[in-house]
Amino acid sequence: MDARLVLTAGQRCSVLQARRCLPRVRRCLIHKSLRRYATQDTLGRIPKASRKQITVANDDGRINWKELSVTEKAARTTQQTFNLGVILTGLVMTGGCAYFLYKEVFSTDSKTVQFNRAVDRIRSDSRVKEALGSGHKIRAFGEPTWNRWARARPIASNTYKDTNGTEHFMMHFNVEGSSRRGVVNLHTFKGPGADWQYKYLALDVKGQPRIYLENTDATPEKKHSSFNFLGMQWRK
Repeated sequence: MDARLVLTAGQRCSVLQARRCLPRVRRCLIHKSLRRYATQDTLGRIPKASRKQITVANDDGRINWKELSVTEKAARTTQQTFNLGVILTGLVMTGGCAYFLYKEVFSTDSKTVQFNRAVDRIRSDSRVKEALGSGHKIRAFGEPTWNRWARARPIASNTYKDTNGTEHFMMHFNVEGSSRRGVVNLHTFKGPGADWQYKYLALDVKGQPRIYLENTDATPEKKHSSFNFLGMQWRK
């Protein structure tokens, strides 16, 4: 026999063992290759299935626009449109509140400014102090109410414009001193481009004659000089 084909018993045993181990080696190599591929895929990119679906409620803007689906883009657009509407509504409401505050408190045409000017005149007049009592500071307030702790009492007023374009403002409110109470009535007017002037400013105290602080209808005994201050015409 050919010497190359003759195998010893030990060699035949080694060949049989190698054949038996070959399937195990193949399985190990395949398993290692699969693990290496999975690790590279995980480090290289984030699979799409690993993140939640973007909705209007949970979108925080961290996902790039290009990575969103059509449905997710629609959800983000809806959310941003809603947020923009909320911001615009807030701006409009803020502007409206600022305009209302200016017209009602700071404008020379506001009821609050007219009330404060009249109260200052009432408190500084010596005849009023004598009629109401000067022991305590004179209080001014709106319509009477049953609640003695109420501070925001309404003040009755009326504004209108006559046929000549002259604006008229009328108001009455209550005052109280240390001894008596009274009612203040005022009427101011202004023409186009002019300042507010008093037609009359009077105090009525029960049992006493009316006290006029301003009265343009009365015939003056002498000509009074006037001056303009804080948007009102005052007479000396």
